[in-house]
Amino acid sequence: MTTIKLRENGPLVIEGDDVTVVDWQGRPYEIARRPVALCRCGGSSRKPFCDGTHARLGFNGGESAKGELKAER
Repeated sequence: MTTIKLRENGPLVIEGDDVTVVDWQGRPYEIARRPVALCRCGGSSRKPFCDGTHARLGFNGGESAKGELKAER
């Protein structure tokens, strides 16, 4: 199972064994670390991957999802 988590004011974190990140032409990126963290702030020097720049920029990721809270695994 693959899970995508939005970190509060941080990256998209993709957990799972079968994750591939491809560019707009279908070419796969080399994934150096797991889980995969994708930039949401736009400031990463390692796009599409997160490098922690969101913390320095004071990125605000917006509202959380509505509905029932699920237990963390």
